[in-house]
Amino acid sequence: MPAPQMALQLYSARHLLESDQQHTLAQISALGLRTVEIYDFVSRPHALSAALGEAGLTARTGHARFLSDGTDAASGQARRLEETFQAARALGLETVFDPFVAPDRWVHAGDVAATAGLLNQAAEAAAANGLTVGYHNHSQEFVHEVEGVSAFEFFAGLLDPRVKLEIDLYWAAAGGNDPVSLVERLGDRVEALHIKDGAVIDDPFFSGTPFDPADTGQVAPGQGQIPLDAALAAAHHARWAVIEFDHYDGDIFDGIAAAVRYLQEKGIR
Repeated sequence: MPAPQMALQLYSARHLLESDQQHTLAQISALGLRTVEIYDFVSRPHALSAALGEAGLTARTGHARFLSDGTDAASGQARRLEETFQAARALGLETVFDPFVAPDRWVHAGDVAATAGLLNQAAEAAAANGLTVGYHNHSQEFVHEVEGVSAFEFFAGLLDPRVKLEIDLYWAAAGGNDPVSLVERLGDRVEALHIKDGAVIDDPFFSGTPFDPADTGQVAPGQGQIPLDAALAAAHHARWAVIEFDHYDGDIFDGIAAAVRYLQEKGIR
């Protein structure tokens, strides 16, 4: 299989983007990146598309919270999907990943199955729009077991084959996984990897204390404990290797530059 393509999740530079979007995008482009993964795009697709184009950047994947918590009416869910997919098409996206379903939805089999059902419905609507959808993990999906496997893998087993997974290797490790064997088990469902490194921490989402990204101790790829090399080698079907920092102590552009070099040394451009 060909090597995945490199991208940067713009959330990594969210604070700089909020203060000066165009200058920040230009700095990202100057690091040699040409593709980014976007977030918070549904309300501003045309303005964001213009800003990316001015910086010489494109986006093929994006994050949007399109999965219901189970309380919305079907009509509300349909409107949410329609708005999401209209924005995705305007930006030229191929795949939209929901980046977070709350921890309490990953405890009981019925709730996990309900989330899988919503994602399968979204896949049907996405296909009609020439798009695909998927899910991006954190660590809360792995804390509880359902029918002898983690809630996340139980969830994955219920998904329509069209649904893709974006495996955040750092958060998968925080959920108690060996990220390499997880990627191997998920096989061709893995559309993308989030390339993120640091110490292996415990899941913070069921801790009862507010989550602070500054507590993650994330470092440039190759400088932490996450087996990124082996996970990349195991992800035979991944199309994207997406750099992301939830938090970085220091100049975020130094971290991104180090991540770009790390992937380039592996032939990922």
